[in-house]
Amino acid sequence: MPLHFELVTPAKLVRSEEVHMVVVPGTEGEFGVLAGHAPFMSTIADGALKVYKTENGAPEEIRITGGFAEVGDAGLTVLAEHVEG
Repeated sequence: MPLHFELVTPAKLVRSEEVHMVVVPGTEGEFGVLAGHAPFMSTIADGALKVYKTENGAPEEIRITGGFAEVGDAGLTVLAEHVEG
């Protein structure tokens, strides 16, 4: 079952896709989100989101600066202050 992942900045929707897992650089440490994760909200540290499109695939890294991550019934939404690239 895929995880719906959205990456948003104040200016635009950067990504909206189905993925296997995302590892988020939370301010209290990294955390991974898979489909079916319990509702959760965290602030984000500057660092790299690791997006795994498949279970055994290599992650794609996306550099982000600050913001929030929210896991809910609709999946994972990352609200980043800035996304590189």
